[in-house]
Amino acid sequence: MSNPLHLSALAAGKLPAHLMQGILAATAMPNARLLVAPRLGEDAAVIDMGDRCLVSGSDPITFATDRIGWYAVHVNANDIAVMGARPLWFSAVVLMPEGCSAGDVMEIVVEIASTCRELGITLVGGHTEVTAGLPRPLVIGQMLGEAPSAHRHEGRAANRRPRDPDARSRH
Repeated sequence: MSNPLHLSALAAGKLPAHLMQGILAATAMPNARLLVAPRLGEDAAVIDMGDRCLVSGSDPITFATDRIGWYAVHVNANDIAVMGARPLWFSAVVLMPEGCSAGDVMEIVVEIASTCRELGITLVGGHTEVTAGLPRPLVIGQMLGEAPSAHRHEGRAANRRPRDPDARSRH
């Protein structure tokens, strides 16, 4: 008998919680240094690096075309900040639709770099290409940050208060 989840079409946006729970259960990789592992409601992982913690998160920007570089940096920096860490290093994958101009690409990449500079974040790398089948530009970011090792890392979901739909509003 086939699983009905495999047959249903998914709508645009975040995956349903029950599907994400299944994915997270199927892909769990316990590690003693992983202080905050992937779980529903978490925006970043926390890794014990001895004298400090490395906080890592990634997010795509799929909803915007205006200021997409600005959004990519800010959304990813926010995910690190809500974990109590300082965003420091950013990588971006910039996927452009066919027919875009070199100026279109340059505008997004320069916006990413200038937003990083404004926030004291270093742009450390990434990838840029023109991709067939895209209706608009997409930027997928990864942000890394640091926090003191003494900092208590329970994760964003653990720190959310009852009736608090989004812990970001407190930071």
